Amino acid sequence: MNIQKIRALSFDLDDTLWPIGPTLAKAEGALVAWFSQFTPKALLIYQDKVLVNEIREALKNQFKDRMHDLSAIRKELIREVLIRADESTSGVEHAFDAFFQARQSVELYSDVLPALDKLSKRFELLALSNGNADIEKVGLGQYFSHAISAQDFGASKPDPRIFQHAADCLKLPAHELLHIGDDAYTDIQGAQGLQMPCVWVNRHGAAWSGEGVCPITVKDLSELVLLLKV
Repeated sequence: MNIQKIRALSFDLDDTLWPIGPTLAKAEGALVAWFSQFTPKALLIYQDKVLVNEIREALKNQFKDRMHDLSAIRKELIREVLIRADESTSGVEHAFDAFFQARQSVELYSDVLPALDKLSKRFELLALSNGNADIEKVGLGQYFSHAISAQDFGASKPDPRIFQHAADCLKLPAHELLHIGDDAYTDIQGAQGLQMPCVWVNRHGAAWSGEGVCPITVKDLSELVLLLKV
C-alpha cells in the first residue's frame, strides 16, 4: 500500500469502532421491556428462543432479496411475534423504535476518539456499514463527511458495488480510498475485490480466516494512526 496515494478513509462501524455484542444486548433488552409493558403475550413468544430462531430462518427464506436491510427484517420479526401472540401489529413501529434507539447507544473502544480526531484532520472519512447504526445518533457525525449503510444502498459488503459507491461519493478512484474494518470477509475481501487498499483491524489476535494473503493488520486505531503517519 502506497500511503502517499491515500486521500480518504472508509470505516466499518460494528466491532471496528465499538463492540457490537453489548450494543445488541441493550437493544434486545429495550425490545423485551417494550413487549413486557405493552404486549405481554408477545413477550412469551419472544422469550422462546427456539421459536424465534425458526421465525428468523423463515424470514431469511422469505426475504432473501432484503437481507441487506436489517431494520426491515427486524420489523418483520416483531410483526410475526405479535401475530403469533394474537396481538395487534399496530405496535410494530413503536417496538422497533425502542430497539433502534437503544441500538444507537454504543460504547466506543478507547482508541477510537483520539484516532478519529487525528485522522479526520488529514483525511476525509466515510462510514461504510452493513449494520443499522446511525453515525449521527452514536455521536460521531462530526468526523465523517458521508455515511453509507447497506440498507440505504441496497446491497451489503462484500458486494463490490457498495465499495465503488463509497469511492464515487468521495469522487475518488478506488485505489485512493483506504477501507478499514474487522471482518475478514465482508470488509477485507470485499475491498480487495475492487482492488481497494484495506487494513484489517484485529483487536483480539484472531488467525487470518480470509482468502489469500493476510492484509496489513493493526490491533487498534492507534496503530492505524502510526501506520498512516498522522
